[in-house]
Amino acid sequence: MSSHEIDVLVVGGGQAGLAMSEHLGDRGVPHLVLERHRIAERWRSERWDSLVANGPAWHDRFPGLELFDVDPDGFASKEQVADYFVAYAEKIGAPIRCGVEVTSVRRNVGRPGFRVETTDGTVEAGAVVAATGPFQRPVIPPIVPGGAVPVQIHSSGYRNPQQLPDGAVLVVGAGSSGVQIADELRRSGRQVYLSVGPHDRPPRSYRDRDFCWWLGVLGLWDAETPPQGAEHVTIAVSGARGGHTVDFRALAAHGVRLVGRTASFDGGTLRFAPDLAANIARGDASYLALLDAADAYVERNGLDLPEEPEARILGPDPDCVTDPVLELDLARADVTSIVWATGFATDYGWLQVDAFDEEGKPQHRRGVSSEPGIYFLGLPWLSRRGSSFIWGVWHDARHLADHITTQRGYLAYEAGHAPSHPTTDPTDPTDPTDYRLEAAQ
Repeated sequence: MSSHEIDVLVVGGGQAGLAMSEHLGDRGVPHLVLERHRIAERWRSERWDSLVANGPAWHDRFPGLELFDVDPDGFASKEQVADYFVAYAEKIGAPIRCGVEVTSVRRNVGRPGFRVETTDGTVEAGAVVAATGPFQRPVIPPIVPGGAVPVQIHSSGYRNPQQLPDGAVLVVGAGSSGVQIADELRRSGRQVYLSVGPHDRPPRSYRDRDFCWWLGVLGLWDAETPPQGAEHVTIAVSGARGGHTVDFRALAAHGVRLVGRTASFDGGTLRFAPDLAANIARGDASYLALLDAADAYVERNGLDLPEEPEARILGPDPDCVTDPVLELDLARADVTSIVWATGFATDYGWLQVDAFDEEGKPQHRRGVSSEPGIYFLGLPWLSRRGSSFIWGVWHDARHLADHITTQRGYLAYEAGHAPSHPTTDPTDPTDPTDYRLEAAQ
């Protein structure tokens, strides 16, 4: 591929890139997908061994193919998810090249399109879709200096308890990753400290329906903007061991020592913010709010779903919440490892175009960039709450494919010939086509 010309170049061969490829292929748009590693590589090599999907198999998939060897109400392992995307690429005949990294994208001068430099030559592309997703660069806050404990790793580098040296472990982060890793370490016999920041805590299931179903029927997946101040709040939910509601009180009862948000480090001592009780209360509030909304929906629609009053029993706060630990001498507590489950940042250093604000964040409307011909896909809240989820990225890709098709029609215009337009729009309420997964599947 020393030199190549293509209408659309898709950068990234994960769920976003494959969704984009399917919709472009359906519209007959010539395109190429470049993936620097393997298809869905992050599922294989940047997740811990026991990870499973956080949503049930009927929900966390594309419409055109079911997850194989997984019960619809079960949770696929990370290898099953990666294998699923490999199979999907074969099913749709995605024109994907693996082992090719995009190193730079620049707009051409004096002619349309972009010049794309890769590790395997140059591509001239009419449009470029950045489908690299949100999990590009692990973020570790600069709090604890190197050498203060034997091991500090990000959750993307954690694999299993045997990987860590003997001793206690501090897990920082109360989202799905932090909670699941802390629980796994606790079950392996480790003393675990879990630093709990602000979070939402939905029920895994309620009244015989998974929370993914509830978010769907309540219209919450389609929320276009996050609640004020909740742009970066994590969600604590788990599909591990068949799926269960995350319960910080239960974790504490089984020996996990909860502390507040990790704030600072000095002289071998970590200090935590006095916010543990408030963070737990906030998670409880989000949990109970969803139960209230679900109950109201059941009553409003006359559904015959079993009542579940025990779901509202939270129990007393444990001692670690009522009398929080605000300082921890790491050596005295025998903390030999810190696992930072503190999320990721995007990295678009290769995309050298005018598509970012002063803070380096993509400027776009539903993935259509402020730089004509550049598109973003797979980012949280790209168009709605569900945008970074497997099914959500599929719907966002459909919108981008429609936009690309329309623009190609204008560019191909000749006098006396009208440009072509897509005939359907997934956001048009008058369009009779059902683009959504059936929740009952």
